[in-house]
Amino acid sequence: MSAAVIDGKAFAAGLRVRVAEYAATFEQSAGRKAGLAVVLVGEDPASQVYVASKGKATLECGMASFEYKLPDDTAQDDLIALVDQLNADPMVDGILVQLPLPRHLDEQAVVERIDPAKDVDGLTPVSTGRLALGLPGLVPCTPLGSLMLLKDRLGDLSGLDAVVIGRSILVGKPMAQLLLAQSCTVTIAHSRTKNLADVVRRADIVVAAVGRPEMVKGDWLKPGATVIDVGINRLPPTNDKPKGRLVGDVDFASAAAVAGAITPVPGGVGPMTIAVLLRNTLVAAHRNAGVPLADGAL
Repeated sequence: MSAAVIDGKAFAAGLRVRVAEYAATFEQSAGRKAGLAVVLVGEDPASQVYVASKGKATLECGMASFEYKLPDDTAQDDLIALVDQLNADPMVDGILVQLPLPRHLDEQAVVERIDPAKDVDGLTPVSTGRLALGLPGLVPCTPLGSLMLLKDRLGDLSGLDAVVIGRSILVGKPMAQLLLAQSCTVTIAHSRTKNLADVVRRADIVVAAVGRPEMVKGDWLKPGATVIDVGINRLPPTNDKPKGRLVGDVDFASAAAVAGAITPVPGGVGPMTIAVLLRNTLVAAHRNAGVPLADGAL
């Protein structure tokens, strides 16, 4: 048996095409472009790359990109003031503060300051609460992208047994809520879970988001299971891979011999994150401008 490889890169490209089409329609209806503001504090190299790629993708989809690059020693009050300014700006529909922030800044206080109507990362308490209550709202990008891939592969998820490995507020917890909303039976596993392999082995759907390279082995899986690997880990450099090899939280080779379908790393969930960020920004723009958007359009 060899698992089908779920091509997140192709799915994300299709989603970005749809976002661009709806962005053009929105601009005609609202008389302005949908706008995404990204705030970067400091000079973390990885964060700089992420911010640049988000800005480029926003422009490619026909939306307005606003980038704010602040020095590493930015004061908490100054960052809060910028968030307040963006909350009040009618041209800005989505606000993303790139995490992690420098240690002297209070991340939670900054996130909580974002207007939930512009919370395209889905991390404010209001967004989290609406997700838990099953109410419309903005959902974290990576879990929503993972759900899109699952539904594209499996169709109706109702009644399926799902195990989410990881309980972070970025992925694990919102992923579990999204699967519950699809009428899955959901188990959240984590570092304290006893007999983890046995827990995973009963699942029709496995979402690995624990941050441990190649932790989930093929013999942990139920034959035919669908595996979504959210992890992205860089292994130490070797002679043939001087920059180190990128791997997920799942041992791809052994898992692919057992699973029915699996996302690769790279090229699986990763490309979905920015595509869903663009989708969330456009959904927020429609709501903020009072422009109707058909259910399920994006």
